Amino acid sequence: MMRRDYHVPHIKVKPPGPKARAVLKKDKRYITPSYTRAYPLVAKRGQGLMIEDEDGNRYLDFSSGGGVCNTGHCHPEVVAEIQKQSEQLIHMIGTDYYYQLQADLAEELCRITPGRFPKKVFMTNSGAESVEAAIKLARYATKRPRFIAFIGAFHGRTMGAVSLTASKAVQRRHFAPLMSEITHTPYPYCYRCTFNLKYPGCKFACLRYIEETLFAKVAPPEEVAAFVVEPIQGEGGYIVPPPGYLKELQKLGRKYGILLIADEIQSGFGRTGKMFSVEHWGVVPDIICLAKGIASGLPLGAMVARADLHIWPSGAHANTFGANPVACAAALKTIELLESSLVKNSAKMGVYLTGKLRRLQKKYKIIDDVRGKGLMIGLEIVKDKKTRTPDPAKREKIVQDCFRNGILFLGCGENCLRFYPPLVVTKPEIDIALTVFEKAVKKYS
Repeated sequence: MMRRDYHVPHIKVKPPGPKARAVLKKDKRYITPSYTRAYPLVAKRGQGLMIEDEDGNRYLDFSSGGGVCNTGHCHPEVVAEIQKQSEQLIHMIGTDYYYQLQADLAEELCRITPGRFPKKVFMTNSGAESVEAAIKLARYATKRPRFIAFIGAFHGRTMGAVSLTASKAVQRRHFAPLMSEITHTPYPYCYRCTFNLKYPGCKFACLRYIEETLFAKVAPPEEVAAFVVEPIQGEGGYIVPPPGYLKELQKLGRKYGILLIADEIQSGFGRTGKMFSVEHWGVVPDIICLAKGIASGLPLGAMVARADLHIWPSGAHANTFGANPVACAAALKTIELLESSLVKNSAKMGVYLTGKLRRLQKKYKIIDDVRGKGLMIGLEIVKDKKTRTPDPAKREKIVQDCFRNGILFLGCGENCLRFYPPLVVTKPEIDIALTVFEKAVKKYS
């Protein structure tokens, strides 16, 4: 069991304190400026939801270390597995040799991912690399060059993945030419519908646009290898598609022999109250991309696909550090913890947190459209609920204010704020975080 410390948050010195500032100075000199630091947190240690900085300030982490630490920071059972495995074997390249943990984890991933059919796994180091593997497999298996991705999507920053990404212009600026034959289409962002329609009266106008416009004028469907979609958009704003959308998207794909690639990098491993978010809509992808919560903080990812798609030969795709033995051991323990209690806790705490946030939505004029599944919850910070005008400046003020008072949040989309704490979160921890959050909202309303 994890020790709970309800003296969190505890701010001893205004952050960043003197020790943190020394690190920031060194970081500025030696680290590339391309990183996206939200605020000057210099983390030293973590336990559960608690993060302590270099100056002894303690915070509640409602960002799960960037959506990674679903079992909480340094879960003792995961730490024990890491220690045990690191004494036995730290590395043996899994694309040239064999070892038990790689086979065991692949078996588990095939078991827990949607679809009761034969699958095979390619293991990676990160989410972006999982997406790269999916791109290559889809092209190889279909012999088709094109992909349809979505406005607002985030699939990573490597050259193939960033070609699919359409979240922020800064992620693509000056990197052209990117991978060719990518066509972006509107995501079903019903709160800000591209077509100014309302669900369900819209009859999925955004899907009709793909078939009637893109297929007819831009991307011949017989050349499209796959739709690449986040079942719930992450960096784009924690946007949840309307009921039936994903099934209709897959139906459209099957009509033209187009694969469905689900990017579950942020929404997977219990984050939404189910092991994978597509399960909320009964959708079974052809290929699924995994990372983040897979190994409780160790770098690991995976691309799981129908076995019949794995027709590429030995040497067609490989890597050095995918399926690292220590990361595999952590992943196996992570899956065990998720299945034993944490997926259920995510669903339960998600209902509790969503209910509390919707009460705040009614109370404050700048909070609108609380949405999400499980512990993947986002809300819009707006200037006016009638016009729905985004207020990104106020969102940033709220995030910064919460940081200064010991709660770690991150934004997403243009003006959204996301709540995605570790799945071990309790009601008292949610209440503490919401008390700090509400004070900030009240301050800037």
